[in-house]
Amino acid sequence: MSLPEESKPRANHLPDGDTIVAIATAPGRGGVGIVRISGDKALAISKQITSAEASPRHAHFTEFKNSAGVVLDSGITLFFPGPNSFTGEDVIELQAHGGPVVLDLLVKESCKLGARPAKPGEFSERAYLNDKIDLTQAEAIADLIASTTEKAALNASQSLKGSFSREVHTLIAAVTELRIFVEAAIDFPEEEIDFLKDGKVAEKLEKIIEQLSTVQHEAKQGSITQEGMKLVIAGKPNAGKSSLLNALSGQDTAIVTAIEGTTRDALREHIQIDGMPLHIVDTAGLRDSADEVEKEGIRRAWQEMESADRILLLIDGSVEFSTIHDEELVLAISNNELVKKTPVTLIYNKCDLSGHDPSIDTRGEKVAIYLSAKNGAGIDLLKEHLKNVMGYSSSIEGRFSARRRHLHSLQSAADYLHTGQVQLTQAGAGELLAEDLRGCQNSLGEITGAVSSDELLGKIFSGFCIGK
Repeated sequence: MSLPEESKPRANHLPDGDTIVAIATAPGRGGVGIVRISGDKALAISKQITSAEASPRHAHFTEFKNSAGVVLDSGITLFFPGPNSFTGEDVIELQAHGGPVVLDLLVKESCKLGARPAKPGEFSERAYLNDKIDLTQAEAIADLIASTTEKAALNASQSLKGSFSREVHTLIAAVTELRIFVEAAIDFPEEEIDFLKDGKVAEKLEKIIEQLSTVQHEAKQGSITQEGMKLVIAGKPNAGKSSLLNALSGQDTAIVTAIEGTTRDALREHIQIDGMPLHIVDTAGLRDSADEVEKEGIRRAWQEMESADRILLLIDGSVEFSTIHDEELVLAISNNELVKKTPVTLIYNKCDLSGHDPSIDTRGEKVAIYLSAKNGAGIDLLKEHLKNVMGYSSSIEGRFSARRRHLHSLQSAADYLHTGQVQLTQAGAGELLAEDLRGCQNSLGEITGAVSSDELLGKIFSGFCIGK
């Protein structure tokens, strides 16, 4: 019987043996700035810059000098010998005053002595490749830095500690155990007990499906909390799009006038609703225009709708919806190949003028909300609607952060399990079930990096900060 892919050790495959260096603190001025060096030459470089013998995990106050003996600054030197360091290699941290010029001088001097500038995320990538962290923990570092809400930061911190990884490893272990059980039944058919028909396999499979469903739900909450929802406000000129943006954000982000075509380009605002990040884009009014600037704004509006999680199609509720322009706009969105799969919520604005009570109507093909962006009536209904369509619950305590790629892998794993369940219950096909369990293992392994491609790793770590 072949060893399941996820139980095989991940081989280290560092891209090179270079020693890397980068500024690890945020750009700008501050009280303290950190230059981080990782690799075989880190300690030797430190000795030449500081003229000091660094003891492991001890802070040494030293002067930092260049090769000509000129003092660049003074500060603290810390040495973390590998493999007991973040990257698994020898790591030196030079803590100097937080001026960009001083830190750049230290980086340049390190490069003269044998280091090279680190690529984005290369420190975290080396930690992953040296088995110090798995892929979800590496991503959690970037998520923690990029967190826009307190809840997102706490979730990312839990993922960094391994909460999500443990859930995935538990699932992989259960799937592996069941796969071994099924393959044993296939390999030894002479056994008196038919393991595939006595209900044990079906019972274990159902339990794994339930466990995976729970993790999927938690991961979805973690993904929403971390990545949020991109919401594009679209509609005709003067429907009240900019007023709605201001009402949701709670500030006068967009200019509001009675002049059609005031908004010429996409305006963006980042807010949160009970801890759920919301990325709102206000777009130019959709209409035929001879104005070249306005035409470009309209083109960009359609472009934003293509990447939206949801479109709020704003309609002036103070006039009849049956006007040809409104009908044509709804039809245009429904027929656009790049936009038609994006969920749409109809917003009938200006209910203060139409006399319609603020309300939400779910009876038609699209949800319709009646509100007034001007006086705020019905805005709370819209906020609750947005939380509901995203499946977000502020009452559920998040356990870890997650990304969309994690959700895709979890869904792929679930699809394999459900297919295998059908193969078992309807056809008694143990061989096909075993193959589906193998596919499930691989999908789960993609989450932590047990099964990964160089292309995936490159995409993930290229989005990190330099110095992490």
